[in-house]
Amino acid sequence: MDLSVLFEARARHPDRPSWACLFMKAYALVGAQYTPLRRSYLEFPWPRLYEHPWMNCALAIEREYQGEDGVFVGIFRAPEHQSLVQLQQALSWYKNEPLEKVGFYRQALRFSRVPTPVRRMFWWGTLNMSGYKRCKRFGTFGLSSYGNLGAENLHPISPLTTTLTYGPIDPATGQVVVKLIYDHRVLDGAFIARRLHDIENALRGPIRDELRIDQQGTRDHTDGPPPNVEPLLKPHLPTLAPNREPSEQRVDRKP
Repeated sequence: MDLSVLFEARARHPDRPSWACLFMKAYALVGAQYTPLRRSYLEFPWPRLYEHPWMNCALAIEREYQGEDGVFVGIFRAPEHQSLVQLQQALSWYKNEPLEKVGFYRQALRFSRVPTPVRRMFWWGTLNMSGYKRCKRFGTFGLSSYGNLGAENLHPISPLTTTLTYGPIDPATGQVVVKLIYDHRVLDGAFIARRLHDIENALRGPIRDELRIDQQGTRDHTDGPPPNVEPLLKPHLPTLAPNREPSEQRVDRKP
């Protein structure tokens, strides 16, 4: 992709939103338009597809815990309905707040004390039995990148239907390699190839326009997490609440 058109608008923005937030919202906008990107394959008690009403992003975030580097996952609900400023605030909260103050991390740390067989059974059930809970706890898509470290992720492994990853962005030309890893039981390669083109258009269009228009920067808020972090569904996303009923469709199991 050629993202050179974003350089100036991003540099002028008071918050200078991270590239992860830009890619996250661009992909969420595409997913809001193309429903197959919001589908998940469930195996139990019968093979079927579940379609979530909105996009949820599971972003891999590097954090230090007890003196060691680790990777934690932040869940971003409906990025397509949030501003880049809101997404950046949530990302900063996930990255910088003490782990004990982030409810999603507290739950993960507490659950890590549960015996391994119980944990595996619980996660298997979440991934394969309830589409709504799967998308709530794991997300509809993943986002991971080593681009800021000058490296490229070849083929990230994920339990999600799609995982978006990108490499280093050339500061001179704006060229970047973007990959969308997908579950072939749910999606086909030609569909994914077209959606990569749509993601580039979203970055060069709506995302660039938002960076140019929104020059107010960080919104003032009281102490505590941003309103789009905890709990996982906040009143600032009222249009999502009525559409909570799952939509599942029986499908033939593919080899």
